[in-house]
Amino acid sequence: MGDVVSRYLELGLGLGRHLDGLVDAYYGPPGLRRRIDAAPPRPLGALIAEAGRLVADLDAGDDSALDDRRRAWIRAQVVGLHTVGRSLAGEPVGYVDEVEACYGVRPEPVAEEELRAAHQRLDDVLPGSGGLRDRYIAWRESQTVPPETLEAAIRSLADDFRERTDRAFGLPDGEHVEWVLEHDKPWAGFNYYLGNLRSRVAINIDLPMLSPALGHLVAHEAYPGHHTEHSRKEVGLVRSKGHLEETIFLVGTPQCLVAEGLADLGLETLVGERPEETIAGHLRPLGIPYDAEVVAAVASAGEALAAVRGNVALLIHVDGAGPDEAVAAFERWALLPRNRAEKAVQFLTDPTWRAYIFCYIEGVSRCRQFVDGDIERFQRLLIEQFLPSDLVAA
Repeated sequence: MGDVVSRYLELGLGLGRHLDGLVDAYYGPPGLRRRIDAAPPRPLGALIAEAGRLVADLDAGDDSALDDRRRAWIRAQVVGLHTVGRSLAGEPVGYVDEVEACYGVRPEPVAEEELRAAHQRLDDVLPGSGGLRDRYIAWRESQTVPPETLEAAIRSLADDFRERTDRAFGLPDGEHVEWVLEHDKPWAGFNYYLGNLRSRVAINIDLPMLSPALGHLVAHEAYPGHHTEHSRKEVGLVRSKGHLEETIFLVGTPQCLVAEGLADLGLETLVGERPEETIAGHLRPLGIPYDAEVVAAVASAGEALAAVRGNVALLIHVDGAGPDEAVAAFERWALLPRNRAEKAVQFLTDPTWRAYIFCYIEGVSRCRQFVDGDIERFQRLLIEQFLPSDLVAA
């Protein structure tokens, strides 16, 4: 392990002592983690200074084992960690600057005219009568997956998507995903990558799971999303090439935007732009409500509403809106019921995840632009190191 890579791993693990959840995954040298965890946490000031020195050393080309692309990739991650450290230390880092430094994109709000147009499209396709928000909520909540069938639905979708992923991209021998249900989390699903080609994927059941989201969630977290990317890179980059920087996955780095973008793009790449009939084939036999035609129409009409999450993040962190105003914005523009709006605000105000939402919003658009319908280019996202700027330039 080169000095630069070792310092990067130490920096990430050290900052993780100050922010719960910053280290999303680690399967690197176990002795390194034991040493970091056994010692008192390094002061934030020392970690910030080390991040600055590491960027300078990378710019000076001190580690001759790194090619230019790998050096640029590690540098971008360190810049993100430097920003996280400064923010944790109380430095006045502007929110938009924080997002750009951590994730490689500069966020902008989506115009309300685009959201109103999405509302009109939804009004045209939603069944029922009455006001748009009431109809949208009633339709979505009518698609609740009965708790007693949720695990069977997940297994059925995961088995299918795993087989398709193996055919399309190849999966390493011995890879495995364990599915678990959890409570009291700010997210809907989470991939805990454990190393040795293993993942534990948690589904949050604080709120009832809706059938239109289930296929995307399984694809995003496992096949061909996070688990597939982690396991392919463990074999191709870590074991074959010794790129140990891939053994740590850190919130607050551009690596996250690419990972979330390819995971969000995974279902349409694997099954096609309209995967609803395939998903229906798994859910209908279990008695789960799922009208493929209506789900497809609503998904297409309301796609722009995903951007509401970014608008509300900017409302909170730039404009200074409080929780009630943020919840109201989700209710108005994303047409969410209050309990789901509150859960969305919880994610946007969590100390670990406050800037992370743009990994989804910007990530999927950039990955879709890069892939452009070419399955081989999606495969490249699974096995190569990319930065957000690479996806635009390629």
